[in-house]
Amino acid sequence: MKTCFGYVRVSTAKQGEGVSLEAQQEAIKAFASRHDIIISKWFEERETAAKKGRPIFNRMVSELQQRKADGVVIHKIDRSARNFADWARIGDLADAGIDIHFANESLDFRSRGGRLTADIQAVIAADYVRNLREETIKGMKGRLKQGLYPFKAPIGYLDNGGGEPKTVDPLTAPMVREVFERYATGNYSLRSLTAAMRGTNHRKPCGTPLTKSSISKMLVNPFYIGLIRIQSTGETYQGVHEPIIPVSLFKQAEAVRNGREIKKSTRHNFLFRGLFRCGNCSGAMIGELQKGNVYYRCHVKDCPTKSMREDEMLDRVYRYLDRFTLTRNQIARLRKRFVEGMKAKSGMKAKHAVAFELQKIETRLSSLTDKLIDGVIPDEVYQVKKTELLMEQKRYQNMLENEERFGAKVAQLDKFLELAKSLSLQCKSACNDQKRELLVFATSNRAVREKELILEPSEWLSGLHDSLRVPDGGPHRATPRTFLDDNEFCDELRRLVDR
Repeated sequence: MKTCFGYVRVSTAKQGEGVSLEAQQEAIKAFASRHDIIISKWFEERETAAKKGRPIFNRMVSELQQRKADGVVIHKIDRSARNFADWARIGDLADAGIDIHFANESLDFRSRGGRLTADIQAVIAADYVRNLREETIKGMKGRLKQGLYPFKAPIGYLDNGGGEPKTVDPLTAPMVREVFERYATGNYSLRSLTAAMRGTNHRKPCGTPLTKSSISKMLVNPFYIGLIRIQSTGETYQGVHEPIIPVSLFKQAEAVRNGREIKKSTRHNFLFRGLFRCGNCSGAMIGELQKGNVYYRCHVKDCPTKSMREDEMLDRVYRYLDRFTLTRNQIARLRKRFVEGMKAKSGMKAKHAVAFELQKIETRLSSLTDKLIDGVIPDEVYQVKKTELLMEQKRYQNMLENEERFGAKVAQLDKFLELAKSLSLQCKSACNDQKRELLVFATSNRAVREKELILEPSEWLSGLHDSLRVPDGGPHRATPRTFLDDNEFCDELRRLVDR
């Protein structure tokens, strides 16, 4: 005779208090008796099968994989799995030669037809869960739109059954008001407020005193001012229940809470904090203050990278940024070619010429209307000509819009070139926070390897450098640099400005 495990399951602990588990066991025992199977061990689970991760099911699968039984007998397919991941694991067991039996379904899981029938029923079981979930969510959203809260009432309110609004609990509502009033004074932290509330006669509905966690949840819940907020989605609805506290008190408590949650400033506000990593082990280069000087050191054991002083690192940053200096002639040439390239690409005309053309179109539209009224032209000719003029008018209006956008792009280009003109001088004259921003803006992959500072240009700076055909890190040259041809250059610079 074969030995098999018996697996029974209900979806919730409450269902486990009924007779379902016993009925499943009786059906499995009867099936085992008819097929000469000995149930060597029972696995009983009280958890939904809609999601993977059931601990008892996982333990049973693990023991089957260890060949501690010849197979398993389950009451029905939907008792085994309602998700495809767990169903696939059952299929893997069958493929490994382990017998899978279902007491309530007369199918042979080892045959192709039986396996197909089981797969179809498993798909139906999974779809049933999805449909049930969708209908449940739809029902909950319907209640929320009506202003009803379809979940357990928070402290201070009473449940009145499905479809009914929560009502104020005369025993716990005063406690909620006192929590908000005390906290809004700013004289209490969460810890001290918890201790103070424990000294009162107030208790939760279960009879226990308030905890720090329950007070923290209470203070952020807008349910007490008549709003329903779903934490998982962030959606907010207008409730029909009676508020316990006014909005002004809730906002006052919120302001106190936000003030207490302000992040404390860093004790040592080092210039390069968090900006450099070790070039050998990728560990963080951490700043330390020693004898009035700031050193950055890798704290990974046995790493060959040495510490570097902040002022030495800053000097090397200046020297690195010196490589990207642009002359006045280069900036003027960049700007001129950008403007000319943009105008050529968009087919722009002078603003006064566009305005003149628009005025001509207005005159022609007015004249065309007069001819229609006077009967000079039929309606069908009028409609055709009007459509042509309106399309032409729209084209010139787009030119004006492009002109405005073009002006904004040129202004952005000027700022861009002013920054790129001398990154080193910009960095030297900036405060520490601005130095950090500029370093992040202009460089990437910042690292220290032993006593060497490693910097790479950021994408935009590298693109500008490449457009000028300057080798990365190359020396300054007295000979003129080679530019890309006009179209290529304008496309490259436009891409950088747009970024």
